[in-house]
Amino acid sequence: MCRTRAAAAAAAATRRPVARTHRYSGAQPTVCRAATSVGPSERASSFEFNTKVFPKLQVDFPEGETEFVVKGGRDQFDLVAKAFDGIKQVSVIGWGSQGPAQAKNLRDTFSEAGMDTKVVIGLREGSTSYDEAVDAGFTEADGTLTGVFEAAASGDLVLLLISDAAQASLYPRLLAAMKPGSTLGLSHGFLLGVMKNDGVDFRDDINVVLVAPKGMGPSVRRLYEQGKEVNGAGINASFAVHQDATGTATDIALGWAVGVGAPFSFFTTLESEYKSDIYGERCVLLGGVHGLVECLYRRYTREGMSAEDAFTNTVETITGPITKIISTQGMKAVYEAMPTEADKETFMQAYTASLGPCLDICYEIYEDVACGNEIRSVVNAGNRFDRFPMGKIDQTAMWKVGEGVRAERQKRAESGDDGIPINPFTAGAYVALMMATVITLREKGHGFSEVCNESIIEAVDSLNPYMHAKGVAFMVDNCSYTARLGSRKWAPRFDYIVEQQAMTSIDSGSHDIDATLKQEFLTHPVHDALRMCSEMRPSVDISVTGEGSGGGGARDASTNFKAGVAASS
Repeated sequence: MCRTRAAAAAAAATRRPVARTHRYSGAQPTVCRAATSVGPSERASSFEFNTKVFPKLQVDFPEGETEFVVKGGRDQFDLVAKAFDGIKQVSVIGWGSQGPAQAKNLRDTFSEAGMDTKVVIGLREGSTSYDEAVDAGFTEADGTLTGVFEAAASGDLVLLLISDAAQASLYPRLLAAMKPGSTLGLSHGFLLGVMKNDGVDFRDDINVVLVAPKGMGPSVRRLYEQGKEVNGAGINASFAVHQDATGTATDIALGWAVGVGAPFSFFTTLESEYKSDIYGERCVLLGGVHGLVECLYRRYTREGMSAEDAFTNTVETITGPITKIISTQGMKAVYEAMPTEADKETFMQAYTASLGPCLDICYEIYEDVACGNEIRSVVNAGNRFDRFPMGKIDQTAMWKVGEGVRAERQKRAESGDDGIPINPFTAGAYVALMMATVITLREKGHGFSEVCNESIIEAVDSLNPYMHAKGVAFMVDNCSYTARLGSRKWAPRFDYIVEQQAMTSIDSGSHDIDATLKQEFLTHPVHDALRMCSEMRPSVDISVTGEGSGGGGARDASTNFKAGVAASS
């Protein structure tokens, strides 16, 4: 039975904030400032929400933290009709990564539920996506394809799925066009950050909600289609209600989430989502892992490894066996998978040396996102695109070597052997990066479901498979412009700090394994939280092929799916 809001608040009030302090050895300060850390009673929200349509499930996470989720599935499509009562038109603005997937999924859901709600696509004049939208069955003739502002003005639910840069420049006109009582739907909280920087608020006569699928658009579509045959297939999502002008915003958001195929929907806030999302892209999801593998590749080649072995022992070991272990068993299982005590010691040497430097950058990134600096940086970069477009990130010798390594791996896979080892040093450094991402989010007040989904599950289930298929550009450049810019900006920072602090500490012989950091890792509550979140993973896994150019939108990716494996305890 769900606790009431009052009971949850009373329980929270009995818990005192706990300020965590982490010690580091080597070239780091010995104490990490925790003045801005928060305890369980000060998490981003009470994780409670009220819905009149959908049943809620209670999840009791570690540290006395209770969250509520909503289970989706095709058997819930009839409830979408109830949640969308009065919504006759859903306008999808944009045709990038999420636009095609969400538009098609909602159209199919409405049809299956016997609804007469229409999905209309809004595109700018001269859009290069026009023909693709027509090919998908949206046409001007039947009123399902129109201009951006026309779609915004006529929609009862307006899904704003254009790029972040376009949102930043167009939002005043788009918001002005919407009719009173309609609902603005976002799949990323970036716009809130822009508006906070601009010192403006949303109109008070509209609802503002968020549904953020935890995967790229092609995966959202393909897993939805897979759900017709495999029960539970889909991409989980977070949802938020930022403004409820009509009293129905929560159910509209949940109807949207279930309608696009989310097996489970996790509650958050718009502000918490954009902070964790923009931050995560710059850390373990994209920028951090890019910087880390470049640093380790140079290290291994200096130590005498061939270029091919160095690539295998950095990128391939992370995107292959390490990713698989974390996805199915968790981070601690990577350490436990080390075959010898010497390997476990190597893992911990890399982990304890790398954690502090990674935390240093993670904190800087989070605080730059929270104060608006990172969002300003994205907007400014977008304004420079005509003169300074984003360059390629996979043209160096390391990534050229990777092309041959992947080709050989694919040949071996045909005989049942991919030949990828688990390098203990790489494993320790990568898990340190992931834990630094996690620790920062927890200390900044984010709940366990958001931490696990944004820092761990999205990395190993949604993004690393893209790098495994075709390299770093295929992963990074199949994401949003905000993510691509952030990855390019922060990857060199992670590369530099790990090289200058962690590696030099180890090489000088001055680094001893910190027993406290080791114990904190082995007993961290995130391991239990991840196990609980993993039980709500989709029943199929994403398997990304190496097709497409990888140089632009997510539609370059080709995704296949295979039966998933539930996480073990």
